[in-house]
Amino acid sequence: MWELIQANKRKSTVLIITMGMILVLLGYILGSAYYPNGGGIIGVVIAFIIWGILYLIAFSSGSKILLAVSGAKEVTKQVHPQLFNIVEEMKIASGHPYMPKIYIIDSAAPNAFATGIKPDNTAIAVTAGLLGRLNRDELQGVIAHEMSHIVNRDILFMTVSGIMLGAIVLISEVFIRSLWFGGGGRYRSRSSRDSGQAQLIFLAIAIIFAILGPIAAQLLYFAISRKREYLADASAVRLTRYPEGLASALEKISQSTIDMPKANKVTAAMYIANPLKKKGEKLHDLTSTHPPVSERIRILRGIAHSADFAEYQNAFNKVKGKTSKIIPQSALKDVTPLGLREATGIPLAGLTQKKSQRNVGDLIMKLNDYSFINCPCGVKIKIPPDYKKDKVYCPRCGREHTIK
Repeated sequence: MWELIQANKRKSTVLIITMGMILVLLGYILGSAYYPNGGGIIGVVIAFIIWGILYLIAFSSGSKILLAVSGAKEVTKQVHPQLFNIVEEMKIASGHPYMPKIYIIDSAAPNAFATGIKPDNTAIAVTAGLLGRLNRDELQGVIAHEMSHIVNRDILFMTVSGIMLGAIVLISEVFIRSLWFGGGGRYRSRSSRDSGQAQLIFLAIAIIFAILGPIAAQLLYFAISRKREYLADASAVRLTRYPEGLASALEKISQSTIDMPKANKVTAAMYIANPLKKKGEKLHDLTSTHPPVSERIRILRGIAHSADFAEYQNAFNKVKGKTSKIIPQSALKDVTPLGLREATGIPLAGLTQKKSQRNVGDLIMKLNDYSFINCPCGVKIKIPPDYKKDKVYCPRCGREHTIK
């Protein structure tokens, strides 16, 4: 894993430098378009100020904002002991020194994501729908995937590059909007006073770059985001030694038709599968944040002999029909034999799949501060948090219960 982490850091550095160059160039060109004499330096300074502000916000409270926007709530071990147990297993298997905080999202759509910039302050969030649909092997595969993102430092990279992308898009939009709302006249008059024709040409270049710069940065960001999903899948196989667990989980997630209203374009890239996928949408294009789920599943099910990176790379090449290095060469040199294990077939919380799905509603209610009373007659009474009375009666047997 160490070789993969180091390779990830090197590639992250190259990407961030590339996006940084786009940011600097954008600031310089747009600044020069406003003020030909010395405006380029001012534009670069403003670009970095915007990036710095977004950077500070993300590092100080980015994870909290992401979790809040997603409707995630931190839970204790008592809410779902098996989930905590699986996260702890994957934390130990990955060698990560810190236990991530655990959140549950009150959504019936199956999905999950990891967040956290610092290694000692990370979190894994899963939806109630995921817990209701998966067995233990499948949930372990999902958690291993998210733990891999944490260990591989993907979250830090996605945060930094995402902020830089946001700054590029913001600066470009401000410039374009300024042209629409009365800015064009100022450029023309200034052009006639100064260098005339040359200034108009420079303004045209600035407009083109304001349009193409964010597109180039986005395509670069999306391409690397997709590659990191493959790497997290490969790492998850090493952690669980059971590729079918993750493959089956992805299959169930992709088959869901339940929407996630709280997911948006900003948070979509963080999930294990695109939560914004609509029926009839193309499986994959240049603007996708995720590789096609069907392709990921085929790669995972193509692993037959070992859980090492070389086996994943071979399966990847067979599915893609070409040789493409998705795993860094340094990681492929590790030839330590990693045998695959058999399925456990253990359902979550000792329940059958059907009963587990029925508990999703109860879990969502718990997240929303409902309390429960189990009546001796077999009825589970669900009490909303705004219920004001101190007593409640069973709708079946009429027994009186005191609310504590």
